Amino acid sequence: MEEVLAAERFTTYGTSHLVVIGLLLVGAVALVWVGRAYRGTATAERVGKVLAAATLMFTVPAQLLYFTPGSFDLERTLPLQLCDLAWMVSAYGLWTHRRWAVALTYYWGLTLTTQAVATPDLAVNFPDRGFIVFWGMHLLVVWGAIYLTWGLGLAPDWRSYRTAFCVTAVWAVAVFSFNLVADTNYGYLNDKPAAASVLDLLGPWPWYVLAEVVIIAAVWALLTWPWVALAAKRRPKSAKPGRLRPA
Repeated sequence: MEEVLAAERFTTYGTSHLVVIGLLLVGAVALVWVGRAYRGTATAERVGKVLAAATLMFTVPAQLLYFTPGSFDLERTLPLQLCDLAWMVSAYGLWTHRRWAVALTYYWGLTLTTQAVATPDLAVNFPDRGFIVFWGMHLLVVWGAIYLTWGLGLAPDWRSYRTAFCVTAVWAVAVFSFNLVADTNYGYLNDKPAAASVLDLLGPWPWYVLAEVVIIAAVWALLTWPWVALAAKRRPKSAKPGRLRPA
């Protein structure tokens, strides 16, 4: 079976893609159940730290391999994509529960990373190393976001929204500037990908970038509002708003 898959190129919503999506869903359900069942206990803390450690142990060696002479590619190797930053932030958030890290894990993990899951920019198939690294990194980030939010109940608020949006804006400006200097295209901020993508529906550069900003701002607001409304209903009248609380 592995020989057959290895001989084929990756196909979106082909067998290997569907298997990965199934694994994502099963893992998500399991993590939500564990988080809710043991919320507020040492067991929940240990599960989060195990997930953080697994993220680091899986991604760090794999990323370092891409810096070896035979694998290094200036246009793809540097950890400048948001997905690269997302696994770092997710591991830190799972370990520490710091507000800013939890916020970035939530917004990046549940929108930008899941977009890569739904429409992956991937050519190699299982059991190629690139396939395993790509999916392992993306699944772990999504699982981290789900565990922190629905498992442990660390829900976002408008402060989390502002933090995530500002950090993402700083990333975009920095990476856009790097792309100009290094003649790269990280984040597809300077040009559309060569293959057909959803960006084709948003017009030419720079309009598709501006459209992405508006879409992200709107979607993240929609992902924040229900949690804020729920927290307002549960908050005692004497309590002050703005503190990150379990939902």
